[in-house]
Amino acid sequence: MSANTGTDGFSEEERAAMKQRAAELKKEANRGRGNKAAADELDVLSKIAEMEPSDRAVAERIHAIVTANAPELAPKLWYGQPAYARKGKVVCFFRSGHVDKEPYSTFSFTSEANLADDSGLWPTSFAVTELSDEAAKTITALVKTAVR
Repeated sequence: MSANTGTDGFSEEERAAMKQRAAELKKEANRGRGNKAAADELDVLSKIAEMEPSDRAVAERIHAIVTANAPELAPKLWYGQPAYARKGKVVCFFRSGHVDKEPYSTFSFTSEANLADDSGLWPTSFAVTELSDEAAKTITALVKTAVR
């Protein structure tokens, strides 16, 4: 938790994320079923376009990787950040380091991702400052595994 916590225990950033998520849910309810998928992807692309240049470059590349390699995942905003869901449940998501006031962004998987294996150890979150070709290959492989 941040040092900027109020009496309720949430930081300003956490309260802002919760308000953003509430607005997203309200927007989803008002949008109906018609062109929801297209509108959700437009929301994600708009959010990416608003990011700081370094985060934007990474988020754009991750968006391209996920949508190309897991077309069954639908882009949507989740707590104000780009996420990718199957049947409404988020499988993976990107968090902007600038928004979170961290020195790096993160790309993470939820328990909806099929990454668990018999070893008892598997990746769920990665710190990202830039996306090298090798890192892009890793994310591509993990995304493909997450949706199998």
